[in-house]
Amino acid sequence: MRGAPKLGFVEKLSYGFGDFGYSLAYNMVSAFLLYYYTVVLKLPAAAVGTLFLTARLLDAVIDIGVGILVDRTRTRWGRTRPYFLFTALPYCGIFLAIFLVPDWGVDAQLVWAFVTFNLLGVLMSFGSIPYTALMPMMTEATDERLKLGSMRSIGTSVSVILGTAATMPLVGLFGGGDERRGFLLVAVLFAALSLVALTALFRNCRERFHDAAPVGMPVFTGIGEMLRNRAWWVCFLFALLYFVRFGAMISVTAFFAIHVLGRPWMISVMLPAISGLLLLSAFLAPPILSRTGIRTGCFGALVLSIALFAALPFTEANPVAFLSLYFAASIATSMTITGIFAMAAEAVDYHEARFGVRNEGLLSSGISLATKIGMAMGTAAIAYALAFAAFTPDHVSDGARATIRWSYYGWPIVLLMLQAVVILFWPMNAATAKDRERAPLTA
Repeated sequence: MRGAPKLGFVEKLSYGFGDFGYSLAYNMVSAFLLYYYTVVLKLPAAAVGTLFLTARLLDAVIDIGVGILVDRTRTRWGRTRPYFLFTALPYCGIFLAIFLVPDWGVDAQLVWAFVTFNLLGVLMSFGSIPYTALMPMMTEATDERLKLGSMRSIGTSVSVILGTAATMPLVGLFGGGDERRGFLLVAVLFAALSLVALTALFRNCRERFHDAAPVGMPVFTGIGEMLRNRAWWVCFLFALLYFVRFGAMISVTAFFAIHVLGRPWMISVMLPAISGLLLLSAFLAPPILSRTGIRTGCFGALVLSIALFAALPFTEANPVAFLSLYFAASIATSMTITGIFAMAAEAVDYHEARFGVRNEGLLSSGISLATKIGMAMGTAAIAYALAFAAFTPDHVSDGARATIRWSYYGWPIVLLMLQAVVILFWPMNAATAKDRERAPLTA
C-alpha cells in the first residue's frame, strides 16, 4: 500500500456532506415527484412513467462521458473538486425549476417535466461521479474508506429523513393547504441546505492519490478494461439492484400506506426507514464489514432482510409489529449501501492491479449510472403498475390495491435475492488492504 494517511474528522464529515448535498434534492424528487405529477398536477401516470425511464436511459452516454472527462481533468483545484464548485448552484437551481411547472396545459407541462428532470440528472452526473471518484483519491486505507463510506451513509440518511419524512409535514406547513405552493417552498429550503453542504465538500476535502496514466488514454481502451474488471461488474450490478428496489419502494410507500394499510400517518415513519435507518447502520457497518469482509457481511445482511420482509405481510393489522420488523429489515439492507461505497473504491485498486491505471472517473461513472438507472427503473415500474391497474386518485379498485401490495412486498424480495447472488462473485472476501493485495487478478 503506497500510503494510508489518517483523515481528520472535518474532512470525513465534509465528505459526508457531499452525499447530503447531492442526495437531498434527488431523494425528495424520487419520493414525491410521481405523487406531485399525478396527484397535484394530475398528469397521466403512464406518461410520467415513460418520462422517468427515458430520462435515465439518456444518462448512459452522459455518465460515461463525465467519467472520462474527470479522468482527463487537470486543474489547480485537482481533478474532482472543480466539479463541485461549478455545478452546485446550477444543480440547486434546476431542482427548484422542477417544482415551477407552468400552467400551459398537459402537453407543455410534460415537456417542462421532461426537460427539468433530465437537466437535474445531467447536473447530478457532473457532481456525483467526481464525488464517487474522490474517495480512492483521498486515501488507500480500507478502514479509512469504510469510515468515509460511513460518513457518506450518514449524509444519505439525513437527506432521506429530510427528503421523505419531513417533506409532507413541511408542505402542509408552508403551503397552508396549497400543496403546489408547499412543494415549491420546501424545494427552496432544501436547495439552500444542499448549496451549503456542497460548498463544504469543495473547501475541506483533498485529493492525495492520482492516476499516473496519460491524459490522452484511448476512450475505448478504458471502457474495454472497465468491462473486464470483475470487481466493477459486481459493484455495478449490486448497486443497480439496490437502487431499483429503493426507487420502487420510495415511490410506492405513500400509495401503500394510504390504500393498503389505511394509515396515511405511517408515510412519515416508513419513508425514512426505506433507506434502512442509514444513520444507525452507518455506525454498525464499518466494524462488521471490516471483520467479516464485504462479501460475507453483505450476504448475511441480505439473507436476514429477506426473512424479515417475508414476515411483514402477516403483521399488517398491527402497526407496532409491522414497523418493528420493517425497521429491522431496513437496518440490515442499509448496511449494504456502506458496502457499495467501499466496493466502488476497492474496484479502483483492483483495476490498477490488473491494468496498471486507476481510471477513477470512468469507474465511478458506472456506479453513478447504476444508481440513476436503478432509481428510474424502480419509479417507472411503479408508475406503469399503477397505470396497468387503472389507478385513479379518486377511486382505488381492489385490483389496484392488490397491485400496490405486490409492488411493496413481492418485487423487493426478488431483488434482495438477486443482490445476494451477485455479492457472492465479489473477488475480495476480506475488507483489508492485505487481502486486497492477495486478491486473484482474474475476471
